[in-house]
Amino acid sequence: MLKKGSKLYSILTGTCPKCHEESMYASQNMYNPSETLHMKEHCASCGTKYKIEPSFFYGAMYVSYAVGTAFAVAAFIISFLFIGTSLKTSFFVIIGTMIAFMPIIMRLSRNIWINFFFKYDSKAAAQYKNIAES
Repeated sequence: MLKKGSKLYSILTGTCPKCHEESMYASQNMYNPSETLHMKEHCASCGTKYKIEPSFFYGAMYVSYAVGTAFAVAAFIISFLFIGTSLKTSFFVIIGTMIAFMPIIMRLSRNIWINFFFKYDSKAAAQYKNIAES
């Protein structure tokens, strides 16, 4: 289902949107507060610069709002409709869900945002290695 070359692969794995070879993040542990959004400057495989311009990832805040809303709605549906909790309990479930999944939502939003601007290129890594060697 998740194959290299699809936007979904890059979004869910956090890999370079152009070559899908390496992670964009310096640390795989997203629950370390100082490392959650710490990204590499560029891809070591294809040379893609992740921060296209200063403040590039401000746009990810809008995506984060949508992703966070989706998580909150899912938490509400599961707790209120499926489990049958009260509205007050569902509210606390939503708050807990948003706190627990905050690092995932932040990284997922960045991954979605950067994938708006890059297209997968299966030859990108090979081209970059050839240029770097010469």
